[in-house]
Amino acid sequence: MSSTSEKSSTSSSLLSAQTLVIAGIVWAVMALLFFLLFSVPLSAEEGLPLWYSIGTYIFECGAYLGAALVCFRNWQSPHMVSGRNVWLGIGLGMLFYFIAGVLFGIWELYFGLDPDVSPADAFYLGSYVVLIGGMVVAVTSKRLNLDIWQWGLLAGIAAFGIAVAIWVAAPDSWRTQLGMAPAATQEVVTESEPATTATGRAPALENSSKLQVKAAATDAASAPEEEEAEIKAPGWVMALDKQLAPYAYAINLFYIVGDVFLLIIATALLLAFWGGRFSQSWRMIAAATFSLYIGDMYFKWRDTQAEGTYQSGSLLEIFFVFSAILFGIGAILEHDISTRSRQSRRSRRAA
Repeated sequence: MSSTSEKSSTSSSLLSAQTLVIAGIVWAVMALLFFLLFSVPLSAEEGLPLWYSIGTYIFECGAYLGAALVCFRNWQSPHMVSGRNVWLGIGLGMLFYFIAGVLFGIWELYFGLDPDVSPADAFYLGSYVVLIGGMVVAVTSKRLNLDIWQWGLLAGIAAFGIAVAIWVAAPDSWRTQLGMAPAATQEVVTESEPATTATGRAPALENSSKLQVKAAATDAASAPEEEEAEIKAPGWVMALDKQLAPYAYAINLFYIVGDVFLLIIATALLLAFWGGRFSQSWRMIAAATFSLYIGDMYFKWRDTQAEGTYQSGSLLEIFFVFSAILFGIGAILEHDISTRSRQSRRSRRAA
């Protein structure tokens, strides 16, 4: 009997709120140090090493898996004040993020591809749907009696999120009209002018012809290497990428709209639960949503505005890890407060 009670007390202490929160903080600090120390590319040609990319996926996917487990624990408990469906939606969102990260890592690291759309996007899309659904349930279950300044703050954050999203997702024609497009065409014109003025000199023509022959030779030598790099992925993977490529713009637009919607809901939840007994957990959920917004907007910006310079594992992708850990800490805090409040009510009734 004593050994059984000791084992149960040991397991309960390992799964206590304090232990789980400390484990999440330690994971976040380790991930931050890893990103800070090793996120500098070796060179422009080599980029980031493979072991670093694998490490970033381990930190990110591990955080989302842990967050999914603690959210599902809340879903199984009937004592959650926010309701079980809220944590079911958030837990499914964390699980879908974990599966999507694993699939995207296989596509990027194993197949050596950088597709605009991959099977991972199906789970990323599903994560947005269930996350928004769970947080909408939390908002509808709590009456929003906000003051005027709170409504103003909510409107300001919504306007800011929409403005950033439009700047990130704006087509090239919009950016050109607003003066935000890069002056790539001007650089081409200025570089082509000296070539036209130098055509009248024979030595320049001879040198340019020699350079063209050398360039053709180098292109011919590098062609088999590029073909080998392309053939690294199986045929069905390449065919699937071609089929999914036309949906890239619509999927990216859905991500951006979903990020803005999550940002607005998180702000509303933060204001609704502010100052209450369960405000700590929802502060963590709001901070997790803000971190997800920052990481996703940075990813979209590097993919659209800074074409050709993005590499997976950049420093600001640490916000994806922070987001998962904050979601998990929010779930842990609400579970702890809900169970402790129920135990206190039982003790008062017994007394």
